[in-house]
Amino acid sequence: MQRTDLSLKWLEVFQLAASLGSAQAVARETGLSISTVSHHLHRLEDQLGVSLLDHKKRPMVLTPAGSIFLKYIEEALGLIRKAQAEASSGNLHEARQLRLGLIEDFDSEIGPELAVYLASHMPKCSFTHHTRASHDILELLRKRRIDIGLANRPGETVHDLQETPFLRDPFVLALPVNTPFEPEDFLAGQTNLPFLRYSTAEIISGQIETQLRRLKIALPQRFEIESNQTLMAMVASGNGWAVTTPLCYMRAKRFHRQVKLHPFPEKSFARHLSMFATPECAKTSQQIVHKTLQNLVLKRALKPALEMMPWLHGMFELDPCD
Repeated sequence: MQRTDLSLKWLEVFQLAASLGSAQAVARETGLSISTVSHHLHRLEDQLGVSLLDHKKRPMVLTPAGSIFLKYIEEALGLIRKAQAEASSGNLHEARQLRLGLIEDFDSEIGPELAVYLASHMPKCSFTHHTRASHDILELLRKRRIDIGLANRPGETVHDLQETPFLRDPFVLALPVNTPFEPEDFLAGQTNLPFLRYSTAEIISGQIETQLRRLKIALPQRFEIESNQTLMAMVASGNGWAVTTPLCYMRAKRFHRQVKLHPFPEKSFARHLSMFATPECAKTSQQIVHKTLQNLVLKRALKPALEMMPWLHGMFELDPCD
């Protein structure tokens, strides 16, 4: 058997350096000192007998030999990480690490209940839980800072992550409960209430704006709101109306008596939430999180929403897995 004297740590540090472009950035990412990062890189180059990085340039760039080497070790490191993940997650009780990210739509009940369940069923696991906007969750996954994330599927196909469909969440109108206007009047701009937009940084905002453009609906730009709870509070107080989803509405329970949902008057459309995972994330971990989340969403969001608004049947539903 051919023996290699290359350290796994050297390879991991080189992969990060190729991505981040400096020893300082790698040090921040790994918690190592800058001198240790430099030491690992130089040891790797000495062992191979070639220069992999141009250390004089800022940011550092790969040499031709470094580009070839990186192509092969990225695949190898991915396989090693996947093997480690599969070996450690075969038994839920024995799982060692899970880093999870959930969209803010789940921060009131579903997220906390999921964390409690996983903590109690994974006693040996180092568990990290993040609550972020969808675009931030996808970025955390790509930077390998989390293993699994539940997020709004963006318009473009996500090729670099594993994806499991999760929930179809239709777009609806959220109006003050006692408004004298019809839903169609709001889209036509025939009311005295302003349109409340989600922050343009969020994927949900882009989905709504794209559909409005398709329908040739132009609404004045006055309010842009990042917080779902703030948006619902403004609708509840009679200070505006919004295009939102049942899931967003269900997390704003305190405003249910003052806000009423209506079907979108024009061509219907929906956002789709998916569970995303890094390529090396173990299937067992994904299945555990997916099944637990499904049960919690059924209990806390789907069933209560369908009881309150039967017209959502066939629109607001769990997505079948591929």
